[in-house]
Amino acid sequence: MHRVIHPRVLYFGTPVVLLSTVNEDGSPNLSPMSSAWWVGRSCMLGLDGTSKTTENLGRTGECVLNLPASEMVEAVDRLALLTGSRVVPPHKLEKGYRYEPEKFATAGLTPWPSDEVAPPRVAECPINLEARIDRIHPFGADGSGVVAVEVRIVRVHVQEGLLIPGSSRHLDPDKWDPLIMKFLEFYGGGTNVHSSRLARGWGAPERRGAHLGRGF
Repeated sequence: MHRVIHPRVLYFGTPVVLLSTVNEDGSPNLSPMSSAWWVGRSCMLGLDGTSKTTENLGRTGECVLNLPASEMVEAVDRLALLTGSRVVPPHKLEKGYRYEPEKFATAGLTPWPSDEVAPPRVAECPINLEARIDRIHPFGADGSGVVAVEVRIVRVHVQEGLLIPGSSRHLDPDKWDPLIMKFLEFYGGGTNVHSSRLARGWGAPERRGAHLGRGF
């Protein structure tokens, strides 16, 4: 039997990305997001049009897509409900966001120089994708405030332990355990590894079996 429902979000399972950009004063910004998909050497990112990340992307045209492993969930969670915007938009205030200029330090992560773009990589992430922006499109219904950002990957960094032995191109999918978001909860290896502060900000109900007191 199927039932017609109206879910709050349609996050059936997408990879978490830590998106690094550069602020106007040259300092780094780091934001978690999970509306991302790839085709060939390009990636589409779904972002809030009012975010500091979107502002930085439009101004500089560069970013790094840092892909965390599931074991990094607590560091990622520490970035939830934070914004690099000094003036927090009203819709984010309602969800509990606050301004935080030192996101790398807050998350306990290390900025590492990139090769082709100005934004730093996240040293702890097993995969870093340096990218340049091709286009920014409005997305969704009128007034959604969401944009789709088309980026082109210009350099890929991968920890050697993820490669198939003897190959310089092929990753071993059995060794790569990405952090996944499903319905605003964190998953790794098919298991719920952490509840999220973001879910609370969106008003999601507590789930039976969730890790109470921990969150996105």
